[in-house]
Order: sequence, then C-alpha cells, then structure tokens
Amino acid sequence: MVSWPLIFVLVAVLAGVFGFGGLAGGASWIGQVLFVLFLALFVATILRGRKPPVS
Repeated sequence: MVSWPLIFVLVAVLAGVFGFGGLAGGASWIGQVLFVLFLALFVATILRGRKPPVS
C-alpha cells in the first residue's frame, strides 16, 4: 500500500520531464494525499498500541 504514493511521485517526475504539466500536477497531488493518509494511519496505529490478549 505504501508503494502507491511512490508510484504516483514517479509518474509525476516522469511526466514533468517529458513536459506533461497537467498530468504531473495531478499525479503529484494524488501521491501527496496518499502519503499523508498512510502517515496518519501509521501514527494512529503506533499511538493505539498493542493490547495484551484477554483471557
């Protein structure tokens, strides 16, 4: 799942190199949104912690 932001960043860089400005902007925005979403989920998982099993 974390590979998706990296893929969109790669698409944005390649599109920027080849001169597709609109496509590069869109891919960059999607990559940023996914990165922030995954980062927020990661922090929430860390803060929640692991609870011991109830027996």
